[in-house]
Amino acid sequence: MSMSCSVSGLTVPRDRFPVPEKDLTPEGAGPQKAVLAGGCFWCVEAVFLTLEGVHQVVSGYAGGDRETANYDAVCSGQTGHAEAVEVQYDPATISYGELLRIFFSVAHDPTQLNRQGNDRGPQYRSAIFYSTPEERQVAESYIRQLEEADVFPEPIVTSLEPLEEFYPAEEYHQNFAGKHPRQPYIMAVAAPKLKKVREVFPDRLKQA
Repeated sequence: MSMSCSVSGLTVPRDRFPVPEKDLTPEGAGPQKAVLAGGCFWCVEAVFLTLEGVHQVVSGYAGGDRETANYDAVCSGQTGHAEAVEVQYDPATISYGELLRIFFSVAHDPTQLNRQGNDRGPQYRSAIFYSTPEERQVAESYIRQLEEADVFPEPIVTSLEPLEEFYPAEEYHQNFAGKHPRQPYIMAVAAPKLKKVREVFPDRLKQA
């Protein structure tokens, strides 16, 4: 991550982000996982860790091979990997569709192609890695909703990619924002996202 990065987040009111018309059915389902990529995984991880119903968030890599699933290789932009997070959640408390709503509205800017702010390259792309046809259908449906509602001034460039494998990142990347809240990059990029999720989705936050 570039230490000078500042994500040019969009200021869009929560009510502009529709509730997903299509969602996964939670009845009888145990804990589920969603894999999402939206730039620096430190910052996306920090947002999802605040949400009620989210049990664990792991920063890692998706889209490439095991042999190149390491930070140095992924930073080259040549591995096919994206910096991603694996969100383990309780679908009876927060749905897959609601995770996508927060992903698009708070966690990143889905109109930036192969970048977030000054972080540039395909490893910083906006992507949803789906594990089932149903997840893909929900994601396609929600992107269509956002486009029809003209939520963003620019086209959504989020890719939908089948999840072949998710590879956890090195240990020092895990909960990086929580461990290093005064680190300059975290203060510049993650802190505004955390402020935004607290303001826009207060009813979705874990209780202290």
